[in-house]
Amino acid sequence: MFGSSNKGNGKHAIAAISTLIAEGTTIRGDVHFGGGLHLEGVIDGAVSAEGGDSVLTLSEKGRINGEVRVANAVINGTVKGDIFVGERLEIAGNARIEGNVHYKLLEMAAGAQINGQMLYQSEPPRRLPAPELTGAVAEA
Repeated sequence: MFGSSNKGNGKHAIAAISTLIAEGTTIRGDVHFGGGLHLEGVIDGAVSAEGGDSVLTLSEKGRINGEVRVANAVINGTVKGDIFVGERLEIAGNARIEGNVHYKLLEMAAGAQINGQMLYQSEPPRRLPAPELTGAVAEA
């Protein structure tokens, strides 16, 4: 399985699960994490992670109602929102996704359902720097 780390075989090391949101728990608001997040509950908000080894594991009972931006993900639950995965995405057989899926490397099992576009990205989207504000007003 993708979530297990196989050291010494040439595969990238994946972060160990450091955070668990259990079944019966609902979080209303955005969640930002580092390392590994295992979700069996519900998040009503965006989910994002920092670090190239971060991993989101969404169990069959888990649900996210919002945008997902992570380096690696294993999806086996329900996501209502766009998904942006910078490295590796595994979509398991019970996954139900309503939104566009942006991925670099994809593994998808039979039975998964996606209602949206599958968009390959050779590199994660770059964020433009914020414009510098100078106190001067531009003349037209």
